[in-house]
Amino acid sequence: MPTPSQRLSKQARREQLLDTAMAIVRGRSTDELTLQTLAEAAGVSRPIVYDHFGTRPGLLFALYQRLEERHRSATEQALRNAGGSPGEVAGVMSAAYFACATDMPEFTAISAALKGSREMELSQREMLDAYTALMADALRRHSDLGIEELRLRCVGVLGAAEAIAAELNSGRITASVAVAALTDLIVGGVTAR
Repeated sequence: MPTPSQRLSKQARREQLLDTAMAIVRGRSTDELTLQTLAEAAGVSRPIVYDHFGTRPGLLFALYQRLEERHRSATEQALRNAGGSPGEVAGVMSAAYFACATDMPEFTAISAALKGSREMELSQREMLDAYTALMADALRRHSDLGIEELRLRCVGVLGAAEAIAAELNSGRITASVAVAALTDLIVGGVTAR
């Protein structure tokens, strides 16, 4: 890793700052992540951090986007390798979802920290819509539901997935139980009339 005195490209510096911010969230909490604490931890001046993120919500949202992109990318990759049955597709989606929940537990904390900002909530909604569309596209060939009805069921399944992820992250259930439950919900939701 470069020393603070080494000049990084703007994109490389942003990635370094996001890595450092994620370490702060993991090691402490979202409450402890400010632009000042990030600057100190990254060994850069505050104006550099302000230049990249502008505000604390801007920083939190950049972290949220990064995690969302990784989650969506992992799901897309997993779906490319999915078998042909509804259960196999649902199982792959469920495993990818909970891998994200366990590999990126900060996702929930960062999302919660963004609540209350209208702009951020609209952007989060757009990302959720994109993920819902990905899910519906993967399940469309396995369902007799109309496009809008399938989309709505995917929204419901994602709400259930979030609740199951909370159970998983609290240690109340195992990953295999979470994957099995979500898989059953997906299959039941897209095949039921």
